[in-house]
Amino acid sequence: MKKIYKVFVLTMLAIALTSCSGGGTSTAQESFISGNGTVTFIKSANRIAAPDLSGMTLSGKNYSHKFGRVTVVNVWASWCAPCRAEIPTLIALSKKYSETSFIGILTRENPPTAEAFARRFAIPYPTLIDDSILIGFKGSLPANAIPSTVVIDRNGKVAGRISGEITVASLSSLIEKVSAE
Repeated sequence: MKKIYKVFVLTMLAIALTSCSGGGTSTAQESFISGNGTVTFIKSANRIAAPDLSGMTLSGKNYSHKFGRVTVVNVWASWCAPCRAEIPTLIALSKKYSETSFIGILTRENPPTAEAFARRFAIPYPTLIDDSILIGFKGSLPANAIPSTVVIDRNGKVAGRISGEITVASLSSLIEKVSAE
């Protein structure tokens, strides 16, 4: 009887352990890194050029950004809880700072799902669907968490980053600091 009990327990343990393997989760969620809201600012003399911000948008249009204005780039995905939480703030700030360009970059996401999310929240700025653009930030302030928000100066150079969810105060401060230059 003890042998049958041991086999039963071991079988149940094996089933329990394999059911916790995360087989149903996506690679995107497994590699999700949450930022803590840290704000980084780079003095103008030490800045590096931002990558080209162009490509296909969620709405299916080709987009090409021309620098000359302060630009806010937000890296997001609809499955990311902090990304969902910050969207109303980003929308409000994009309206408040109308002289600043706002652009989204979708990462690790199914475009139709993200497009439905963008429509539901009426995101007023374009979102590029090619996250290979993020490689271009490698030499400056990489988008190392989801969400990440990068502020680019008028000359097209990376001026700052918020790693993790933005707040009204953190992003407003960065925008105003870079705009005052």
